[in-house]
Amino acid sequence: MLTVHHLGKSQSERIVWLCEELDIPYELKRYTRDPLTMLAPAEYKALHPIGAAPVIADGDLMLAESGAIVDYIIAKYGNGRLVKRPDDPDFAQFLYWFHFANGTLQAGMGRLMLLNRLKLAEDNPMLLAIKARVDRAFDLVDARVGAAEYLAGSGFTTADIMMGFSLTTMRYFQAYDLARCPNVVKYLGRVGARPGYQRAMEKGDPGMALLLS
Repeated sequence: MLTVHHLGKSQSERIVWLCEELDIPYELKRYTRDPLTMLAPAEYKALHPIGAAPVIADGDLMLAESGAIVDYIIAKYGNGRLVKRPDDPDFAQFLYWFHFANGTLQAGMGRLMLLNRLKLAEDNPMLLAIKARVDRAFDLVDARVGAAEYLAGSGFTTADIMMGFSLTTMRYFQAYDLARCPNVVKYLGRVGARPGYQRAMEKGDPGMALLLS
């Protein structure tokens, strides 16, 4: 049985969402962040040497890193669903946006979050540079979902699952005003209407307000 160790308000929501979209059997184990530090509890940190979410168990396998976990579950349980094949015209777009999620957008927001916690002056060159980079990343996403229904074209894929956390729940840690990204807001409306997403969020983070706008 596949076990998803889900830390509340974390990238592990991607894995719960993927399992719901694929409609595969899995066991969900939920963990709550420390209310003061907002860090994972000791029992979660003990699951993997790096102590970060997400983590899954599949038999004797314990695997971390959301992108690796998504690829693993798709390869083992996906039966070709939610991905683009190499002969698909949108294959390159699929790969690009799948990796853009953590390689560019999530990384930029994480850096901005850390810099903001340092209480730097608003005109600090490093802070301004990171803010500008994050803006450019959001602008790129906004342009893409203005031109296509989903990131890899007309069909929903794991690229959308990877991007979802960065556009929504990550904003609990690093606020971002989506008013400047109207296409992203419309896109999140499409994503948020998916039954798989709704089930995943209700199971993984019940009662949490979803930042879909």
